[in-house]
Amino acid sequence: MFPLSTTLEDDLTFGFLNHTHPSEQIYHPRLIANEQDNTMAAAIRQELLHCKSFTFSVAFITSSALALLKTALLNFQGRGTIITSRYLDFNDPVTFRELRLLKNVDVYIHDDLDAGFHAKGYVFEKADGVTAIVGSSNLTDKALLQNREWNLKFSALPDGDIALQLQRLLKHQVEKCIPLSEEWIRQYEAERQPPKFPDPTRDPLPPRGRILPNPMQSEALDNIEKIRAAGNRRALVISATGTGKTILAALAVRAAKPKRMLFIAHRQQILEKAQSEFQRVLGCKDNELGLFVGKYKELDRRYVFASVQSLNSAGVLESIDPEAFDYVIVDEVHRSGAKSYVKLIETLQPKFLLGLTATPERTDGFNVFELFDYNVAYEIRLTKALEARMLVPFHYYGVTDYSFSGTDSVDEHTDLSRLVAEERVKYVLQMLRTYGHADGVCGLMFCSRKEEAAKLSEILNGSELNGRKLRTATLSGDDSIEHRNRTVQRLEDGELDYILTVDIFNEGVDIPAVNQIVMLRPTQSAIIFIQQLGRGLRKAKNKDHLRVIDFIGNYKNNYLIPLALMGEQGRKTGRIKRGVVATKGDNSIAGLSSINFDQIAEERILKSIDSAPLHHLKEVKKEILAMQDRLNRVPKLIDFALRDSIDPVTLANTTGSLKNYWDVLYKIGLRPTPPNEAQANFLYFFSKELLPGKRPHELLLMQGLLDHGELSSVEFETLLARKSLSQNPQLLESTYRVLDFSFYAKPIFGDTPPVQRDRDMLRLNDLFITCMEDETFAQDIRDIVETGLLISEQSFNNADTLIYEERYSRREIARLLNYSKDKSETFFGYAADQETMTIPIFVTYRKDHRFSEETSYGDEFLSHDLLKWYTRSRRRISTPEVKRILSGDYRLLLFAQRSKDDKEEFYYLGDVFTQSARQEKQASGQGGVDIVQIDLSLEVPLSDEMFRYFTANGEMIDA
Repeated sequence: MFPLSTTLEDDLTFGFLNHTHPSEQIYHPRLIANEQDNTMAAAIRQELLHCKSFTFSVAFITSSALALLKTALLNFQGRGTIITSRYLDFNDPVTFRELRLLKNVDVYIHDDLDAGFHAKGYVFEKADGVTAIVGSSNLTDKALLQNREWNLKFSALPDGDIALQLQRLLKHQVEKCIPLSEEWIRQYEAERQPPKFPDPTRDPLPPRGRILPNPMQSEALDNIEKIRAAGNRRALVISATGTGKTILAALAVRAAKPKRMLFIAHRQQILEKAQSEFQRVLGCKDNELGLFVGKYKELDRRYVFASVQSLNSAGVLESIDPEAFDYVIVDEVHRSGAKSYVKLIETLQPKFLLGLTATPERTDGFNVFELFDYNVAYEIRLTKALEARMLVPFHYYGVTDYSFSGTDSVDEHTDLSRLVAEERVKYVLQMLRTYGHADGVCGLMFCSRKEEAAKLSEILNGSELNGRKLRTATLSGDDSIEHRNRTVQRLEDGELDYILTVDIFNEGVDIPAVNQIVMLRPTQSAIIFIQQLGRGLRKAKNKDHLRVIDFIGNYKNNYLIPLALMGEQGRKTGRIKRGVVATKGDNSIAGLSSINFDQIAEERILKSIDSAPLHHLKEVKKEILAMQDRLNRVPKLIDFALRDSIDPVTLANTTGSLKNYWDVLYKIGLRPTPPNEAQANFLYFFSKELLPGKRPHELLLMQGLLDHGELSSVEFETLLARKSLSQNPQLLESTYRVLDFSFYAKPIFGDTPPVQRDRDMLRLNDLFITCMEDETFAQDIRDIVETGLLISEQSFNNADTLIYEERYSRREIARLLNYSKDKSETFFGYAADQETMTIPIFVTYRKDHRFSEETSYGDEFLSHDLLKWYTRSRRRISTPEVKRILSGDYRLLLFAQRSKDDKEEFYYLGDVFTQSARQEKQASGQGGVDIVQIDLSLEVPLSDEMFRYFTANGEMIDA
C-alpha cells in the first residue's frame, strides 16, 4: 500500500527541503544515473513489483531491452501500456512483433513522422498514488544499465497536481496514437529507412586500413613479446570463444615477422576463416597463403593453414623439415592431449610455438599448461570478455521443463517417447514464443540424445511458431563435413530456424549469426555449458544480443548452471544461491547480460546446490590438481585467492575429518605425511577461525608475532593505528582472548593456544614455536595468515564488526560482538549477553521435517521491514527473557538463514526493534503451549532480492 500522506510529506521534505529530516526514505525523490546498483533496470523491476498498472512512454525500444525486462513483464499481475513511435525509424519491426506477444500490455504507436516524438517517461500507478521516472533513458539495454543517464524518480498522491498532469498527458498521448497491429508493422517494414550504425562485427580500420590491436590485444601482444624476449619458445593464450583470438594470433605473427608460419586446427572451416583473418591483418598477397587440408596441398606457401588430420597423413610429417616453420600456432590447443596433436608438437621445432584455447581445463589428465612451459601470456574468460564488450550480451532464461500430470517432470531417465510427446512439444513451443525472438530466429537446440533431436525436428517441422511454419534440421557426428557445412550455411542464409544436435557444436564451429540457443538437456559439465553458450556470443550484423532458453528438469547437476553462468569458481554455496535469486536488482551479471529463472526452476537450482558435491574431496582434488598443473608446483591457499579459483576457506575446511589444507594435500597424495597432533590442532584453529578473514585483528597480531616473536599491547595498537583499524579496548580484549583460547568455553582446538599473555606482553607459545621449526608447518601458517589478510581486505574491507547481508556462524557472531566467552552453543533462537547488552536473534525461515511441532515457529516477513517473529515455546510476556527483549535496553540483532541446508551460517540483517507483542498458543502434542509473537521492525529494509530469497514460494505447480 502507498504510505499515508504524512509519510510522503516526510519523504518529500527529506528529498527537497532538508536531508536531515526524519524519513523512511521509501518514496523520496531519487536521481537514477546507472551507477553501481542504482540502474534504471533495477528501478523499473522494483516498481513493477509494487504497482497495479504502468505506462511507458518512450521513443526508442530495442529487443535487447525487452529481453532484459522479460521476466518482470511476464510476472506482472496488472495491466500495462507502452506508447512508442516510429521516430527516426529507429525501432526494429522485430521489436514491434515482440511487443505484440506481451498479453498483458497494450501497445500504441505515435505515427506522426513530423511530430518528433521523443518521450522518456515511466509511470507506475499504485493503489493510493503514483510513482514516475522521467529523464533521459529510452527503453534500450544500454540506457537501462550502462549509459550515463539522468532520471528523476518521484512520487505523488492521487490528488497531487503532478499526478494529474501525468494522467492528462498520457491520456492525450494515447488519443494521438494508433494501436499496434501486424498490418501496421508490415507497412512500417515496407516504408522504413533505418538509421545507419557502425558494423559491430568488424575491427575498426584506421585511414590507411591497417588493423590495430584493441587494449586487451595490446596487453596480450606485450606479454607474448616478453616471453619471447626472455628466451622462452612456447606460450599459451586463454581467450573466451568469440573474443578474437585468431586476430590476436595474426597480430602476434605480424609483430614477430617470421619467415614462415604454420597454423594448425582440426576443421577446414576454421582454417579457411583463419586464412581470411590473417590476410586482413598481414596484408599479404594471395600466393603467400596456402591451405593444407582435403584437396588443398599448398604446403610450400609462407603462411600455411593445415589440418591435424592432413599433417598426420602417411608420410606427410616425415617429409617436413622440423625447422621449416619458425612460428607455429595451434588452435583449440586443449585438444593437444590427443595423440595426433602430441605427435605434431613433438616433431616440429619452431622458434616459437603459440597455443590458443578457450578452455584449458582438461578431464583426461593431460596438462596443457605443461606443454607450453607454464607460460600463460594472456587470459580473458567469459565474464571479462562480456564486460569489455568483446561479445554480444546474453539473456538467459531458466524455465521449468514440462511436468507430466503435474508432478512427473523431465529428468535424466525420462523415456524418449515422453521427451517428444505432443504435450511436451507444445510446451516447448509455448516457451519459445514467450522467451524467444519473435522473428528472425537463427538458433541451435541442444538435445539429450540423437534420437530425440531427429524426432523433435520432424515434429517441429510440422508446427507453427508466431504464425510461421518452423524449419529445422538435425546434425550429428554421423554426418559428413560437407553435409554439416551445407546445413550450417542454410541456417546462416535464413533457410532454417534451428539446427538440432547433441554436442557437435560444443567447439570449433563459428556461426556468428546464431541469436538463440535452446537447451533441452541436463547440464553435465560447466565447461560444456559455456562452450555451448559460446556458440551464440560472437558479434554479427543485425544482432545485439543472444537469448538462451534452458529447460530445467529434475536434474541432479542443476547446480552447475549458476557456476557456469556466474563464473563462480569459489564454490561458496551462499553466494551461489544469492546469485540464483538475483545477482543485482536488475538481474544483470557481466556487462549487459542477465540471468532469469522462473519460480520452480529457481527452486530446483537451489535444492540442487544444497545437495551438490561442491566440497567433496573428489571435487576439491580436481581443483587442486588443476592449479598444480598451472603452476608446476603444489599450490598454496593464496594461489587460489589470487586467481579467483575455489575458495581457500573451503579448501582448508573441506569435509569430515579433514580440518586443514595439509590434511587435504596428504589425503590426495601431494604430501608424504600428515601433520602431527599439535600441528593439526594449530592448523585447525587457524583455518577455522582466522582464515575466513571476518576480522583482521587476530591475523595482524599473528603476523607481528611470527615476524618478531613477541609484541607489547602498545606496539600492537600502533600497528593497528598505522592501518587505520580500531583499537577500542573491548575489541582488543576480544582479539587477545581468541588467540590465548580464553574466549572458548571448551577445548575445540586442543589445550594449547598459539599465544600467551604476560601482562602487557604477547608471545608465541613454546609448543607453537616448536611446531614452527617444521618448514612445512611454518609455510602453512604463514600462508593462512597471508591469505586471511587478503580475504579480509578484498571481501570485508578489513571490517571489525558485522557487515549487513554477510554470512556468519554463531561463533563468529559471538566473536564480532566482542563477547568475553563463546556462547554460540547456547544461541537457541536468541540469547542475551549482559556485558555487551546485545541479543542476537536467529531465524531459520523455512521449517521442514527436521523441526519438531513445537519448534516449527511461524516466523514470516510481512514486508521488507517487518518480521512476525516468535519466541521459544513455553514463554509468556511476563517471562524474564521476553521482558528483556521488549525492554528496549538491549541491542537486538537479526540473523536469518533460508533453511537448515545453509548449515551453520546466517545472514546478518541488521538491528531490529520491537513494535508489538501478543500472547499466543503454539501447537504441540499436548494441545498447545504458550508462546509470544513479536513484530520486529528492521532498521534497514530488506532488498527485493533478499526478501524474495527468503519468501519465494518454491512449491511445485502444474506447468
